[in-house]
Amino acid sequence: MPGLKYDSEKPRWDLLPLDIIEEIVKVLTIGAQKYDDDNWRKVENGKKRYYAAMMRHIKDYQSGEMLDPETGLPHLAHAGCCLIFIMGLEKEGK
Repeated sequence: MPGLKYDSEKPRWDLLPLDIIEEIVKVLTIGAQKYDDDNWRKVENGKKRYYAAMMRHIKDYQSGEMLDPETGLPHLAHAGCCLIFIMGLEKEGK
């Protein structure tokens, strides 16, 4: 008889593509070095400003520029990072 594990209603962390998420983590690391750890939580009008930054990165990507010239990382990783910030600020009620 096989063992039982009641986890069908739990989040499937094994579905998270870590190689893609790593690009966002690289963006976060550069941001922490440039500003400070978790500085994004303290930015005034953060949701609006990170939305604008996200859209700039998406526009650059759509224009054919794959990598951000300042960091050398993908524009989509920067956009993903901005989206995570917006989601975090939304969750915190900011």
